[in-house]
Amino acid sequence: MAQERSERDYSLIRIKDLKVFGHHGVFQEETDSGQNFYVCVDAYQNIVPAASMDELMLTTNYADMCDFIVKFLTENTYKLIETAAEELSKSLLLKYSLIYSVVVEIKKPEAPIGHPFDYVSVVRKLSRHKAVLSLGSNMEDREKHIRDAIAELEDDPSTNVIKASGMFETEPYGYTDQAKFINCAVSVSTLLEPSDLLVYLQGIEAKHNRVREVHWGPRTLDIDIVFYDDLVYGDSALHIPHVDMQNRSFVLEPICEIEPGYIHPVYNKTVLQLLNELREKEN
Repeated sequence: MAQERSERDYSLIRIKDLKVFGHHGVFQEETDSGQNFYVCVDAYQNIVPAASMDELMLTTNYADMCDFIVKFLTENTYKLIETAAEELSKSLLLKYSLIYSVVVEIKKPEAPIGHPFDYVSVVRKLSRHKAVLSLGSNMEDREKHIRDAIAELEDDPSTNVIKASGMFETEPYGYTDQAKFINCAVSVSTLLEPSDLLVYLQGIEAKHNRVREVHWGPRTLDIDIVFYDDLVYGDSALHIPHVDMQNRSFVLEPICEIEPGYIHPVYNKTVLQLLNELREKEN
């Protein structure tokens, strides 16, 4: 059972060769005089609800999307069509919540090339990702630190909260000579890649004056990436899935409240199964 549907499970809204006159380019004459660009967009989304009810409000309005693309590429100016494709892809996913993934191609048929050619183009594929985060605090107003962190996640356009668990008071883990923790879990939809998501979360921790003086020691706020889609990844700064989550009830219990069926991509077991196995070991 996959964590997210693949693109095969989604229908496709396709826009082909939408003509836009813009001022994108490296050379002065390109930005001064402008030129024609042609935009192709493949937007993946589930259109079954709209198709079954024949209702426009349940799908993405492709006419509105065309208006948005033209306005975006007319009002913004980029030296590189690579940048234009990147920013347009992000903006489409942020504006149209039903779209799961986009493939944007920007064609430049009037590029300053001294040879016969049809067009040059850049293609950018960008998707939403699902991540599960574990939050904890055992200093100051513990619940406020966590509530404020969730609010910051909600307010960021690139990372939206899908579900949040309740608050769990738990005993400290590893280094036990410290106050009890409040723990929580959230699942989020994000456009950020894992390393970028880590930096973003560390920024939230820093706003809450998080310091790292004692391993497993007291902290105002701790945010860990437990899952990211079904990714298995590790480097010196980040491991996904979290390497010790299967041994931590304070991680498993909040996640089990919101995502009991989430499958660990290494152990091929659900969060509920991992929690039950841990409880059996502890009893």
